[in-house]
Amino acid sequence: MGLVDFILHIDHHMINIVNDFGVWTYLVLFLIIFIETGVVILPFLPGDSLIFAAMALAANPSYGLSPWLLALAFLVAAVLGDSLNYEIGEHFGEFAVKNKYLGKLINKEHLDDAHRFFKKHGGKTIAIGRFIPLIRTFVPFVAGSGTMHYGKFLKYNLLGGFLWVLLCSSAGYLFGNIPAVQEHFSMIVIGIVIISLIPILITALRNRKKTAE
Repeated sequence: MGLVDFILHIDHHMINIVNDFGVWTYLVLFLIIFIETGVVILPFLPGDSLIFAAMALAANPSYGLSPWLLALAFLVAAVLGDSLNYEIGEHFGEFAVKNKYLGKLINKEHLDDAHRFFKKHGGKTIAIGRFIPLIRTFVPFVAGSGTMHYGKFLKYNLLGGFLWVLLCSSAGYLFGNIPAVQEHFSMIVIGIVIISLIPILITALRNRKKTAE
């Protein structure tokens, strides 16, 4: 099962996960979100689309998933993941980037994008970055490797995590089982990714314009 196939057909794979793991589904999904947000070298795991698909299944009683337990698992995973990423950045940030082995696993372009977002928006980047794939994995790493106090980071971490899970969960629960959405789920997932990447594209274009000037 390739990563691209998993992301584009996440609705089908979610059904397989539920059927294969039963009550352990909550732990499996918790770990995916935790790793996606907490391990700086793995920013490509699905986040928004996974929450959307999981909550769409939770809206269907036949799958036996509790939307409240899922939302709680996603929120805890998101907050703990960002906190872990902060600690990694604080204690190993400079070493990881400069290390000839680990440095190859950290996407320099996405790391630079996170730095630019952080420079422009300050602490709010922790919350804003939640809604931007790839960037959200690097933002807490940048915060930890910088001078942001953990107390301030935690405040934005909780706010961003809550809003992210609330939005993705509500969208999946309310709209995921609409026939038109189910029939075009892959296109919906692609749309979610494209919309989420718009802030990166706008920032990149602005930076290119400033460089040209």
